[in-house]
Amino acid sequence: MTTTRLTRYDRTMLRLMNDRRGAAWYATAARRRLAVTAHVALTLAIGGLMTHLFLAEDEPLWTIAVMAVLLLPWMVATGVINGATRGLLELRAHVLDERQSAERSRVLARAHRVTTLLLAAAAATLLVTGGIAGDAPKAYAAPLLIAVLVTHWVMPLWVAGWLAQDEPADDDI
Repeated sequence: MTTTRLTRYDRTMLRLMNDRRGAAWYATAARRRLAVTAHVALTLAIGGLMTHLFLAEDEPLWTIAVMAVLLLPWMVATGVINGATRGLLELRAHVLDERQSAERSRVLARAHRVTTLLLAAAAATLLVTGGIAGDAPKAYAAPLLIAVLVTHWVMPLWVAGWLAQDEPADDDI
């Protein structure tokens, strides 16, 4: 940590992100990757339901109920990943130590590269589909761009959770 004084918010978030009560949920790499995979799947499901809601001819209100139900496990998975990374992306920069700051930079750089590739793939998909069909698929452009925006928003969390290391074993000396 730097010499900057921590605010009450900083102290609360630091305490919350270092709370080990939920450590069993992310104690192993397999559990952390399961949490990331579940988070990705839930994000895709919620995004698909939103797309269906906005593109459907009628008003399928059932999608709103299903999205509301899926939101709770999505928030739990987010908390598990944040706990596994000890708040690497949630804590303010001045709260992190040098190792955490370097790790945050690595995670953000890797997530940025992945998101750039996804943006290129999305643009290529729209261009190719538009070229084959003779016009751009306007109905799918907005949902695709929203999907890429959401991916850009949560990709650092997914990368951090996927790459999080196991806690060092306690030495009984």
